[in-house]
Amino acid sequence: MPTGAHTKETPGQQHDRIEPVQAHDRIFGHSAKGTPGSREDHAATNRSVNTEVVLISVSANNSLGSVGALWRYPVKSMLGEELNATSVGTRGIFGDRIYAIVDPDSGKVASAKNPKKWPHLFDCRAAFVDPPESSGDFPPVRVTLPDGRITRSDEGGFNDAISAMLGRAGKLQTAVPDKPVLEEYWPDIEGLDLRDAVTDEDLPEGTFFDVGMVHVLTTATLDSLRAVYPDGRFEVRRFRPNIVIKTPADEKSFLENTWVDRTLMIGDEVRLKITMDCGRCVMTTLAQADLPKDPGILRAAAQHNQAHVGIYADVEQAGMIRRGDAVRVE
Repeated sequence: MPTGAHTKETPGQQHDRIEPVQAHDRIFGHSAKGTPGSREDHAATNRSVNTEVVLISVSANNSLGSVGALWRYPVKSMLGEELNATSVGTRGIFGDRIYAIVDPDSGKVASAKNPKKWPHLFDCRAAFVDPPESSGDFPPVRVTLPDGRITRSDEGGFNDAISAMLGRAGKLQTAVPDKPVLEEYWPDIEGLDLRDAVTDEDLPEGTFFDVGMVHVLTTATLDSLRAVYPDGRFEVRRFRPNIVIKTPADEKSFLENTWVDRTLMIGDEVRLKITMDCGRCVMTTLAQADLPKDPGILRAAAQHNQAHVGIYADVEQAGMIRRGDAVRVE
């Protein structure tokens, strides 16, 4: 396997070998940083939201609902795997975005945020060969290529197969560049900070994450987007969250907009500090499996919620989370 593998920060209690669920494509509810114009700058300076649709209605004990789905993406910008349960450490969901493809010439991290440069990256699915354990190096990954062929990162010829599929050189690695950077294409959609432009975006030091360690999304937000753009298929997999919170069916608002700087309590152990809104990008519009390409997805988010869908969080208290766990906010 590639060198430089990370080891997991042990969260108070060890939980080994968490098995992914079998239905990787289950559809829930349905069959950078501080520089002007960057996503973090946009979120920090645009906290106000559409008051006509942003309302919060929680019970007296601040119960929001329950964990409806858990997702991990072993390789950045590839499709991931759905989990029944997972441990959460200071680095987020165990094994999330631990690998990435890196351009050996520029040193930049390959990302579907620039789909013209990396057009087939988002057509690949990655999963760990074995469930990762709470100590030691992460296991190799198994990548299903767009044509259905399967290749493993611990087998000879893996990078050659990936490079041939991508049409340009790429190397899978866990070692994060000293100053990780990716390229992002901003489509020509009204409401985005930039239009029809490509920018360099810094990633958090030592990680392959875009901004935050954990990405949270509610079904209330998906339902709100469906209401304003009924022709769009607002499915969880378009937005690549780690945690989907199933909220009451009658809750149709951009609920998580109100949670920035608050704490989410999930199950008996995990506590997440909400840091910022999640600004969306061109990846939400891309085709994947049976989902069609649809710029209207991002356009609806831009027009009705300042291009925010979901929130980012840091881990205040590590532990175990499972589908069905209760979620509260304080």
